[in-house]
Amino acid sequence: MTSRIGVITFPGTLDDRDTQRAVRVAGAEAVPLWHRDKDLKQVDAVVLPGGFSYGDYLRAGAISRFSPVMESVIEQAKAGMPVLGICNGFQVLTESHLLPGAMLRNNHLHFICRDQKLRVENAETSWTVDYTSGQEISVPLKNIDGRYVADERTLDMLEAEGRVAFRYLDGNPNGSLRDIAGITNEAGNVVGLMPHPEHAVEPLIGTGRTDGLGFFTSILKKLVNA
Repeated sequence: MTSRIGVITFPGTLDDRDTQRAVRVAGAEAVPLWHRDKDLKQVDAVVLPGGFSYGDYLRAGAISRFSPVMESVIEQAKAGMPVLGICNGFQVLTESHLLPGAMLRNNHLHFICRDQKLRVENAETSWTVDYTSGQEISVPLKNIDGRYVADERTLDMLEAEGRVAFRYLDGNPNGSLRDIAGITNEAGNVVGLMPHPEHAVEPLIGTGRTDGLGFFTSILKKLVNA
């Protein structure tokens, strides 16, 4: 039976179709989910894609956090359903308190768009099992509110519990504390990161590499073995 991966669209979402394509390239069924609909359509996992939901008014991800669909996502994530937040999706996950910390404006105050080298720090989450710990990958990065911050106690906790999922290499692009590019919750089913793996699943687009495909094959492997 084909796994069903839901992809949420908020007003201002930009990368929902790219994410749906990445899901299909990996071999799963992509299920579009609308922000005003609480029904998750019996999906096995959910992706919150990138963009500028609600124009990033008030604060990036702050309004989307209260969309009806997020009530269901928060409930199901706490029950163990895998959830991936990419860029704006990561911001929504922090605003929803499914992940700790917050996202602030880049320290150089400019929008950045480039290929970004990352190191996989945790290869045991629902979205990273097809990688190896310490593996270096390259995927596109594009954001203006990409600076991950948290208090020292939270940062120490993330480090001690192995919950830093990805770290920036070859220069910190936005001033994120401790070069953190992505994190996971304690259970490992919720992951958020700023770079865009969905833009690196086919050799003819994005970086010209397929380094991001592992996110989507990882979740299929996790669901099959669940």
